[in-house]
Amino acid sequence: MKSSEFIQLEKKYGANNYHPLDVVIERGEGVWVYDVEGNRYLDCLSAYSALNQGHVHPEILKAMVEQASRVTLTSRAFRNDQLPLFYKELAEMSGYEMSLPMNSGAEAVETAIKLARKWAYQVKKVPRHQAEIIVAAGNFHGRTTTIISFSTEPAYRDDFGPFTPGFVIVPYGDSSAIEKAINPNTAAVMIEPIQGEGGVIIPPAGYLKKVKEICERENVLFIADEIQTGLGRTGKLFACQHEDVRPDLTIIGKALSGGFYPVSAVLGDAPTMGLYQPGEHGSTFGGNPLGAAVARAALRVIREEHLVENAAVQGEYFSEQLAEIPSRHIKEVRGKGLLIGVELKPEAGGARRFCEKMKDAGILAKETHQHVIRFAPPLTIQRDTIDWALPRIREVLTMP
Repeated sequence: MKSSEFIQLEKKYGANNYHPLDVVIERGEGVWVYDVEGNRYLDCLSAYSALNQGHVHPEILKAMVEQASRVTLTSRAFRNDQLPLFYKELAEMSGYEMSLPMNSGAEAVETAIKLARKWAYQVKKVPRHQAEIIVAAGNFHGRTTTIISFSTEPAYRDDFGPFTPGFVIVPYGDSSAIEKAINPNTAAVMIEPIQGEGGVIIPPAGYLKKVKEICERENVLFIADEIQTGLGRTGKLFACQHEDVRPDLTIIGKALSGGFYPVSAVLGDAPTMGLYQPGEHGSTFGGNPLGAAVARAALRVIREEHLVENAAVQGEYFSEQLAEIPSRHIKEVRGKGLLIGVELKPEAGGARRFCEKMKDAGILAKETHQHVIRFAPPLTIQRDTIDWALPRIREVLTMP
């Protein structure tokens, strides 16, 4: 079948909740994907950073196939031989004492919200059901009913109320606004160290450190959503490490499985993570042996292939080269590591048309928030591939 035929099938039978570029991908390998006609493209989105290790990494594939041939699901009613090893290896790599595995990123965010509320009642002694969590405007933490309750994006929430109470929204990057919003019922502050979906928005230098200081002083948990920014994407294992900040809870997902399987987790230390008691929270698939085996391999690839370090080096080069493009359309290039946003001026006509032209040139990137092109290739990318892409990107960004 041709691409056009697949697209028509999708439009006829699929719910219209996405606006994908019109490329029908058939297979992937490393930083490259191929459509059903055999055309090759450089993937500069990495499935929103789920593919930090690249497409179909052979070591993760091997782990998945081997585990799938043994046992895939036990539920947490029984123990399995992969989950304890996953716990141990994740603790050693992250520096956190404990973790709670789930599936999607949104599930992990919900897990952290529930844990923060329980901590507020059990430890801080906030009156029951009065706990508040401070979040930032422009956030993206997922799409469940509770999570969209504190979104500021109209498309995510307008037709989906009523909403869950208990959230206070402050401007992103403004630590003084957080300080002013804290009251005796405040359980936590939950922010993204970089707002990826919001347009690769980077807060002022020192913001994360100041937020952490405020939280410690006011006896409030600091929760970092590192689902997109974590596991090497920004040139550190976690983006908060750029300011030597260690949140009380860190939420990870996406690249935790290298794109093979939904795996997410909340990381923390025993005094907080230990508050959950049997029966209070769970997931049929969370912590299953297949997911745990895949995640173990995904973490091993990050370590052994030095992907964090490569993201720092290649990301700096990529950002510098993008910033030198002489385009009247570009307002700003910003990013950390291999999470880069090119913001276009409003008169450029929106980022979508540039992404469509790049697709024709063999590069897949995606617009976010109308005027920003996000470049986030797999962390396995090398200098020669970036050099292959740059003239093509330059040609598109300098078009009329």
